[in-house]
Amino acid sequence: MKKSLFRILLLCLISTTCGSSLYAQEREQIFIKNSDVLLGGSKIGEGVRRFIGNVIFEHNNATMYCDSAYLYSQQNLIHAFSRVHVSRGDTMHLYGDFMLYNGNTSRGNVRNNIRLEDEETVLYTDSLDFNTFTNIVNYFDGGRIVNSDSSELTSVRGYYYGNEDLFLCIDSVVVTAPDYTIYTDSLRYNTNTKMMYFIGPTNIYNDDNHLYAERGWYNTNEKKYKFNQNARYQNKEKILIGDILYYDQLNGIGIANDNIEMIDTVENLILKGNYAYYTEEPESFFITDSALLIQVSENSDSLFLHADTISSVSIIDSTETYRILKAFHKVKMFRSDFQGRCDSMVYNTKDSVVTMFTEPILWSEGSQMTALKVEIYIKNEKIDRFKLINTAFIVSQEDTSKYNQIKGKEMTGYIRNNELKKIDVIGNGQTIYYTEDGSGVNAAESSNLIIYMKKGQVSRINMVNDPEGVLYPLDKLKETKLKGFQWLEKLRPKKKEDIFNNN
Repeated sequence: MKKSLFRILLLCLISTTCGSSLYAQEREQIFIKNSDVLLGGSKIGEGVRRFIGNVIFEHNNATMYCDSAYLYSQQNLIHAFSRVHVSRGDTMHLYGDFMLYNGNTSRGNVRNNIRLEDEETVLYTDSLDFNTFTNIVNYFDGGRIVNSDSSELTSVRGYYYGNEDLFLCIDSVVVTAPDYTIYTDSLRYNTNTKMMYFIGPTNIYNDDNHLYAERGWYNTNEKKYKFNQNARYQNKEKILIGDILYYDQLNGIGIANDNIEMIDTVENLILKGNYAYYTEEPESFFITDSALLIQVSENSDSLFLHADTISSVSIIDSTETYRILKAFHKVKMFRSDFQGRCDSMVYNTKDSVVTMFTEPILWSEGSQMTALKVEIYIKNEKIDRFKLINTAFIVSQEDTSKYNQIKGKEMTGYIRNNELKKIDVIGNGQTIYYTEDGSGVNAAESSNLIIYMKKGQVSRINMVNDPEGVLYPLDKLKETKLKGFQWLEKLRPKKKEDIFNNN
């Protein structure tokens, strides 16, 4: 901020200095064009003339009007009084009560009841200096700028660059419009293009929305914003942070780049990444490039999910509004009580079901679960049960060479107090599990099975239909692996940072 302000002031100083050099080289005399009454002589002063009524001067292609004035010919100086008016072409007009103008330096000082008008903008102030050579105006005792769109801009001081149709407003800048309010330290405003450029900490309020950044621009005609440097957007439900934020208000489109963080305070979600695209109607977004979703839990046991891309869309039907959240390509997730991975995932808030597709794997305590498709049912922000659909397989490790295994066409697992308590196997049920005392191994088959778990291990199996089972001594079971067995522990995220690994 300090550097930006320094550059601005330096630019103004250079402009003024360069201008002064040019004025010294080209000292044009002030020309009197009209006056109703001319007074001179010893009573007025040597080299001094007084003009009264419809007074008009010209200098540097500027025309100056007033009710009365003193012209100091040797000094090339004017003191003008009452209804002062300075015009330059048809677009810029300056009005005030009193003016001191120096023709040698092309500088003028106007005081009291000042009004500066261009085509669609009016500046009100009580103290203003101008330069007819550079066409630069500056005010320093508070100013108010009123635009044709009913917006107003106030600041302690500022500059107007007439050749560029540009206001530079400095110190305690406030912009008030029907649909937004802006607070900033420094602002550039182009009266022709209606572009605002922010130079320093800036806050924009719009109904329930709040935008903050330290640099950026706003197109007031097209209602488009672009912010960078500590940019932040917030409403009642969401917070969006990024290095660069772009927002198209009329079309309801937002784009964020680099170090993005989107916080949903209602659903306790945090999304991170390096590129995000948002639309208001219907509300949807996608985030990519190191995308990360964090489901914040009240007990601080949060879920961390990473994928190439994470997207969300709101669906409005006749009875309710719900959201469909998708993660696709190289999905990995970590929570202290379970972990998982797959190629793609869908979460429907209407029924609170998470569906995992393409080589899905779930780990819970010592158990590994796989199938062609996995469904996870959420209740009160916790996993209530899961379904392993088609080629369902659950494996847990006894030791480096022994694995408990459950296989079936479909399985449903029930979670209580964050522990897997029971598994229903429907269709082609098969099991291999080792006895608790380590003396033998059970191999059983049944079309349907009910398996009870304790601390991640099988404690009891009920074979419902057509049971067939044998308890073997440890060294007598020849086939210790069911068909399709895989032990995928090396793919398991052991901590939240592992979800970004490439394995």
